[in-house]
Amino acid sequence: MTESATVLVTGGAGFIGSHTCVDLLEHGYEVIVVDDHSNSSPGALHRVEKVAGRPLLATYPLDVRDEASLDGVFRDHRIDAVVHFAAKKAIGESIGIPLDYYSINVSGLISLLRAMHRHEVHRLVFSSSCSIYGDARPIPLGEQEPPRPTNPYSRSKLMCEEILADACRAWPELTVFSLRYFNPAGAHTSGLLGEDPRGVPNNVMPYAMQVAIGRRERLSIFGGDYSTPDGTAVRDYIHVMDVADGHREALERLYPEASSVHPGLHVLNLGTGVGTSVLELVESMSSACGQRLPYEIVGRRAGDVAHLVADPTAVAREWGWHTTRDLSAMCADAWRFQQLNPNGYQD
Repeated sequence: MTESATVLVTGGAGFIGSHTCVDLLEHGYEVIVVDDHSNSSPGALHRVEKVAGRPLLATYPLDVRDEASLDGVFRDHRIDAVVHFAAKKAIGESIGIPLDYYSINVSGLISLLRAMHRHEVHRLVFSSSCSIYGDARPIPLGEQEPPRPTNPYSRSKLMCEEILADACRAWPELTVFSLRYFNPAGAHTSGLLGEDPRGVPNNVMPYAMQVAIGRRERLSIFGGDYSTPDGTAVRDYIHVMDVADGHREALERLYPEASSVHPGLHVLNLGTGVGTSVLELVESMSSACGQRLPYEIVGRRAGDVAHLVADPTAVAREWGWHTTRDLSAMCADAWRFQQLNPNGYQD
């Protein structure tokens, strides 16, 4: 992408969004953030600026479904590209409130695409999910595997990809990378940014770190009877800064002078290709924390599947890109963030 390009990041105060904003600022981009803070803290954005040593161009506390306000953002700035994170993302929660997930995730994307079309912004990086694969086989999962989503969250992400494909057919200039990343974990090495969800964490690593710091009594592991070596679910954990780097790499390739990417929808996995069971993850986190983390194995969580491991060969072949941080780094960085911020961004 051209130097000093302006990028709109929706959901930029969230876990992945905030780390991506740091990466973009550090590489010379001007960054505008739209975030309604329904599951994020405004304080994360102050930390983004502190870590990057540069200010964000602008921040807007609004819902992307508010088309009138979103139009104002596009009118006030010459936006070159958009990275769209804003969404609800808890699999279990989505089963209980599916309409909220379809409203925010699907209607939010439609609102954003309309604004982009009106203001002739035709470069987008979309935050998709490995969960759309569901119980697909074989393992590891390549992009060619037919999606089999098992819950409303996953179905909402698949719907979004289908909407993007239709939009690209109707809007010949539109170029989209849909990144199906696997399980983001870890934190920025500074210890200033990390995963700090509102309420009870849905992801295992932030929950375990809250156990380690004394905020919660024990970790609940959902399911010990999966068809895996130790009975717990196997996931492909990817460092959040590798995910951030992948989004910046996608932005770079949205410009024809930087790559041979043609308009249309391009779907790629972001993952390590290495599967780790929940019990193996607990062992690694215990080592990072220097203590045994108490846990109990409870019933399976609705919507979860046994295996989700990426086949990352396509992104390696097409971009020459691969992850650079391992599980021990994820655990060490997450623990550093938790130690420095025992109450999260409220400290």
